[in-house]
Amino acid sequence: MAYKTVFEPFKIKTIEPVGWTTAEERKKRLDQAHHNLFLVPAEAILIDLLTDSGTAAMSTRQWAALMEGDESYAGSRSFERFRRAVQDIFGYTHVIPTHQGRAAERILFGVMCKKGDYVPNNTHFDTTRANIEFVGAEAINLPIPEGKQPASLHPFKGNMDVAALEELIDRVGPSKIPLVILTITNNSGGGQPVSLENIRAVKAVCRRHSIPLYFDACRFAENAYFIKQREPGYSSKSARAIAQEIFSLGDGCTMSAKKDGMANIGGFLCTNDDSLAQQEENLLILTEGYPTYGGLAGRDLEAIAIGLNEALEEDYLHYRVASTAYLGRHISSEGVPIVQPPGGHAIYLDARSFLPQISPESFPGVALACELYLAGGIRSVEIGTLMFGSNATMDLVRLAIPRRVYTQSHIDYVIEVILDVWKRREELRGYRITHEAPFLRHFTAHLEPL
Repeated sequence: MAYKTVFEPFKIKTIEPVGWTTAEERKKRLDQAHHNLFLVPAEAILIDLLTDSGTAAMSTRQWAALMEGDESYAGSRSFERFRRAVQDIFGYTHVIPTHQGRAAERILFGVMCKKGDYVPNNTHFDTTRANIEFVGAEAINLPIPEGKQPASLHPFKGNMDVAALEELIDRVGPSKIPLVILTITNNSGGGQPVSLENIRAVKAVCRRHSIPLYFDACRFAENAYFIKQREPGYSSKSARAIAQEIFSLGDGCTMSAKKDGMANIGGFLCTNDDSLAQQEENLLILTEGYPTYGGLAGRDLEAIAIGLNEALEEDYLHYRVASTAYLGRHISSEGVPIVQPPGGHAIYLDARSFLPQISPESFPGVALACELYLAGGIRSVEIGTLMFGSNATMDLVRLAIPRRVYTQSHIDYVIEVILDVWKRREELRGYRITHEAPFLRHFTAHLEPL
């Protein structure tokens, strides 16, 4: 008999206490943090859903692998194991380790992009956009129309609008587009997957115009599993085989191993281009470290090598996707507006629909995120007008679930808090900025309630 309960495919071997606080303490902490949840200390957080980046619980195999770490400056055994693990899945010729994904982005765009260039993506995330703009290029979002509609049901809302890509190339010329990027899964678009059909269509456009195709591969395993579940012809294929097929269509990738690498730090940059790799390694040496460690300890390389393979285990992926959907299903059944269908790593609350009385200029996502913290000590993140300014097409609050950290009872508590705030939603008011940085302002901005 097939039972309905989906439980965690692991046992808990060590624990960490959570930070209990009172409502009065949380209000004081939020005031001190200028109403920016990034500035609230972790000790004052009960359930931390700010990000799934670097917050995973490592496995016993990963902890054991740390002891195998070879800390040699050059040519360490740990790098060789890391490179083999990456190449077995991603298949690219050159594997360049970095301390995290944004370092790989900075090196990639620093080498490939210049002022006046355009870089299309299904949807750029914050650091991707910032690194592109830092070198003077323009980051262009080309999601399909369904990707801009939180409530619409589409199995692959993360897809790129291929016709819009063709139009951009015709308008600016292929010489102005040094690369095309596909983010899998589409984080800023609600954690939505990209289909292999769409990847092939984008690749065909890139091939016709001799433009390289790169992947932002942070959540590649989750994307592969959604393809297995939803795309015709792939149900009998393994997530590993699907991932290998995805990357065979690209010319390279960036990766934050803090997501589907199941590690607490690390990332890498891959390419098949020998000349680019040489330039990228030169910049790596200048800013990160030697090409066989790239700003990481040998033990971190070992943890990533194990984690990349664990992320593709299908018992884990089934639990991961089902447990995220559990949260989305329970709140949406009570009327809470979310990005549908639920993604793999997070549930995204549609703050504009949740709080229609607050205009985008008054940051409804910030208001909702702050209230979730005040009500129940839950930390989330706004993905909307504060993060992206005029480029925001939606105001979302992301509840990113760390891998292998929280149990179903934790998620049940999150559901209770969200439903309590939903009942009181008409009471909430917007915010205004009192201080902001020129780049990535959401990390350090100061706000105050209106």
